[in-house]
Amino acid sequence: RARAHPDTLSLCPDRGVIGDRWAEHAWLRLPDGRPDPRIQVCILPTQVWDTVCNRPNMPHPGDTIIADLDMSEANLPSGSLLQAGSAVLRVSDVFNDACVKWRARYGDASYRWINRADHCPLRLRGLLCSIERPGQIQRSDFLSPLDTTSL
Repeated sequence: RARAHPDTLSLCPDRGVIGDRWAEHAWLRLPDGRPDPRIQVCILPTQVWDTVCNRPNMPHPGDTIIADLDMSEANLPSGSLLQAGSAVLRVSDVFNDACVKWRARYGDASYRWINRADHCPLRLRGLLCSIERPGQIQRSDFLSPLDTTSL
């Protein structure tokens, strides 16, 4: 399946990122079988993209957004809100440890690097988020932390 890289993404709390596979093929589900909203959006740090993924003939990791943002637990604890264009995202408590596809695409060393005990708080594989308020995000938009009382 070919990946699309649109200039604008539409985000919906019930449907996820419009055009994404979350609603039909989420890897994490709620007890009732619905897709878990805590994994609707994945944000990969630009530094990891540049270090690991951004190479000729390397497949895109599939993350919704690649952003230059400090994604560490210290900077964005679980529950933090992010303004993403006109949408609002909530940082999930689900740790993104890099899936088997990541390991196959980018190698065992990359997988071990992400999951080193001292690296886990840095969230090198990125943030997983739920969509708290629908909206659109454009390629040129910045992600910025919000006060948790903003909703």
